[in-house]
Amino acid sequence: MAIRNIVRIDEDKCTGCGLCATACAEGAIQIVSGKARLVSESYCDGLGACLGHCPEEAITIEQREATEFDEKAVTAHLAQPRKEQPLFVCPGMASQQFQSQDTPKSDAGAEEVPSQLTHWPVQLALVSPTAPYFAEADLLLVADCVPVAVGDFHRRFLKDHSIIMGCPKLDDTGPHSEKLAEILRVNNLRSLMVVHMEVPCCSGLTRVAREAIALSGKAMSFLDITVSLRGSMIRSEVVKVGPAVEVER
Repeated sequence: MAIRNIVRIDEDKCTGCGLCATACAEGAIQIVSGKARLVSESYCDGLGACLGHCPEEAITIEQREATEFDEKAVTAHLAQPRKEQPLFVCPGMASQQFQSQDTPKSDAGAEEVPSQLTHWPVQLALVSPTAPYFAEADLLLVADCVPVAVGDFHRRFLKDHSIIMGCPKLDDTGPHSEKLAEILRVNNLRSLMVVHMEVPCCSGLTRVAREAIALSGKAMSFLDITVSLRGSMIRSEVVKVGPAVEVER
């Protein structure tokens, strides 16, 4: 036994999504009875590769007395056929990519308005920065209430865009800025558009975009659009941000 860094899982926060287990190359984390568990201390190297994959921030690294990391045991563990219960991934978080729809028919035979959504999930807290639908994408960052207010949201904004959504009023926007910064770092985006409501708290989404660009180390501009409570466009402006811009926390 030695004092070393090792993963700690908060079971109260854990939803059993399985993203941490997938990210753990050593197989130290598995989903057992709907919760992420550290199945063996000797499999955990303590480097924390799983940390950035937990949308609930249920995983931390703590320093305590633990069995030493055993690389040979990990190799043997990974070579064994998996007999554990299948990894559970919440359907609402499983990454999917698909084509925008042609005009579908409803059960009654009437023509419906087609969806322009091309991927899932869409919540910023749930997406993976390395998801294929972000590669060379025109990215749309939108406040949760905008699609409710804008009647033709799919045609005006969503078409031909990859979308991420969040609420600057109710969400913890610190992780949002960091997640968006990672998306910017690892993907060669063609453009970024931010759309939010006219209410003051909603403009926090513009700040998320500014912070993310500064954190990413890139210099880029984005189109910032404000819409009214009735869904009309009030203001549209280009915001330029460089990596040297000071980020206030």
